Amino acid sequence: MGWENSGRMPRNGPSSFEVRDAGGPVELVSGPPPYYSTEQQLPPRRGNMAYAQTKTPWWNARYWRKRTWAIVVAIVVIILVVCIVVPLEVAKANKYPDYTALNYTLSDSYNGTTFFDKFDYFTGYDPASGFVHYVPQAQAETLNLTYTTTDSAVLKVDTSVGPTSSPDASTGRFSVRVESKTQYDKGLFIFDVKHTPYGCGTWPALWLSDPNNWPTNGEIDVMEAVNNATDGNQLTLHTTDECSMDVKRIMSGSSLTTDCYNATDDNAGCGVSDGADSYGAAYNSADGGVMAMELRTEGIRMWAFGRSGIPTDITDKNPDPSTWGEATADFPDTDCDIGSHFKNQSIIINIDLCGSWAGNVYAQSGCPSNCTDYVANNPDAFTNAFWEFGSFEVYTAS
Repeated sequence: MGWENSGRMPRNGPSSFEVRDAGGPVELVSGPPPYYSTEQQLPPRRGNMAYAQTKTPWWNARYWRKRTWAIVVAIVVIILVVCIVVPLEVAKANKYPDYTALNYTLSDSYNGTTFFDKFDYFTGYDPASGFVHYVPQAQAETLNLTYTTTDSAVLKVDTSVGPTSSPDASTGRFSVRVESKTQYDKGLFIFDVKHTPYGCGTWPALWLSDPNNWPTNGEIDVMEAVNNATDGNQLTLHTTDECSMDVKRIMSGSSLTTDCYNATDDNAGCGVSDGADSYGAAYNSADGGVMAMELRTEGIRMWAFGRSGIPTDITDKNPDPSTWGEATADFPDTDCDIGSHFKNQSIIINIDLCGSWAGNVYAQSGCPSNCTDYVANNPDAFTNAFWEFGSFEVYTAS
């Protein structure tokens, strides 16, 4: 047996006597009762154990709160937009057709004294509410409204009927509209234009369409203006729905509208404006020029060349649009299926009077009186209301 003093403060309480076996007589010992230590010392605590028990790893999604999830989802959405949507939009904005050069050969021509033999004469009132009577071929030739020479073809408005004539022009003035007998789905069209019609009340056009299926088969306006044509030439497409030109385009003309759908903006179409000297008095005084229009699956492009700037490959009858530079008007197939919107196109020449365009902007054009009265009573006002062409040539890709 033995005593052990733990070295700690003695416990409170009465003194006690214990017997110590020293191998001899019993010895009484007095003093504070000893403390017999059986407790083990525990290691000191480190850190905040309460905090350590509640802290969770940030990367473990099982412990995320709703707010954390919302932030993560938002970040993922932003990343998807940046990585997927933005590149797609950029690609769409930069999308452009491949106008690979095509080898064109002459397939049809309109020239000389047989120019009008390849056209049908439209007769009757105007489908666009014009103030005209379109006359048949025999009457047009009698009134000298269409005639040809070996190097020119002329189509004009009547200047013989006045307010004292019988019949007079109170229900519309005589004019002409012709439509080519041949229809085209594709091709390169070269129009040699020597004189363009202009004057108050006039609405002339050189265009292509399927007269029996408009607007289903589309319309291509190569040259068009109204009244005194001070704004120059307008080049326009008219279609059914799902044809837009709000895409990348390479052209020198100025875009006016981009929705080609005929039911939009009162059938304004998707137009492109050329310079003020591209039509009318200024154009005529420079001896006109050549209009070229390429109709192909990849798109429709039009070029306007002044008389002194006609490419030699055109005069040599070996046209190559890939060498002509920037088009005046560009209508790519990016957001418009050209092949389905434009079919069976006839070449059409006409001079309308008043109607839904010229009549509606007549007052703003600085013209006198009102459109129908002016047209009916002023035959001499239409001496410049005539087309004169050198020839038309149509080329097809081989």
